[in-house]
Amino acid sequence: MFLDTDGATLYYEVRGTGPLLLVSQSGEGDAGRSADLVGRLTDRYTVVTYDRRGLSRSTRAASGRSVTMEQHADDAYRLLAELTDAPALILGCSMGAAIGLHLAVAHPGRLRTLVAHDPVSPSLLPAGPRAGHAAELARLQEVYRQGGLRAALPEIARVLGIDPARQETEPDLTPMPFTPERAANFGFFIARDFTAVIEAELDTKALRTSPVRIVPAGGATTAPHAFVGQCAHRLARLAGREVVTFPGGHNGNTTHPRAYAARLREVLA
Repeated sequence: MFLDTDGATLYYEVRGTGPLLLVSQSGEGDAGRSADLVGRLTDRYTVVTYDRRGLSRSTRAASGRSVTMEQHADDAYRLLAELTDAPALILGCSMGAAIGLHLAVAHPGRLRTLVAHDPVSPSLLPAGPRAGHAAELARLQEVYRQGGLRAALPEIARVLGIDPARQETEPDLTPMPFTPERAANFGFFIARDFTAVIEAELDTKALRTSPVRIVPAGGATTAPHAFVGQCAHRLARLAGREVVTFPGGHNGNTTHPRAYAARLREVLA
């Protein structure tokens, strides 16, 4: 299904029955990225996934223009408004978590609970660490421009605290080959969405007083010093909560979908 938003047309999928749960994906993830996780939630929730503007089947009216976090949050708001009148649940992973935080500030009435897993949100951090991580993301963009995905992906894994030596997965996962479409999504994510993340200004005062139940989350094997770990712990202090540990690492929603789904059910309940 498709939905026209402000300057974009979003592709989205709806599965299951029950309260609406929007899964806002990480990185290059499109509507099908977390199929194994979604399949373990549809008996309890109406699960919505979508292609962010610029990815896969979603399009933008002005493809040459930059994209902002405010636009991403507005897309999510319009998608929720199309599908339900009730406050929704959101699982946001990585950049998807950052989108959820902006949505919790701009449209708190649309959300009941936001599980924010490893949020990629430099604006959560104090000035010094924020500037350092923003510069690191900008450097990764240059690495991509100079050397392509082959050079950029190992550096992105390092920044996100993904240790290849600890990347065990559950058995019998749906294959996710590195297709040309996925490579194109990665390119858009690095070239455009990194800029949106760097430039985003998140109102932390409004976030602290938001009526949305915000659950900071992190992967069990995410490196504790990683940028996303710092963001999760900063969010926990703002929200007055502890960081909830989820199975796997930064991408636990795709590497450990069975255990991740069980943990998510606990948290949402």
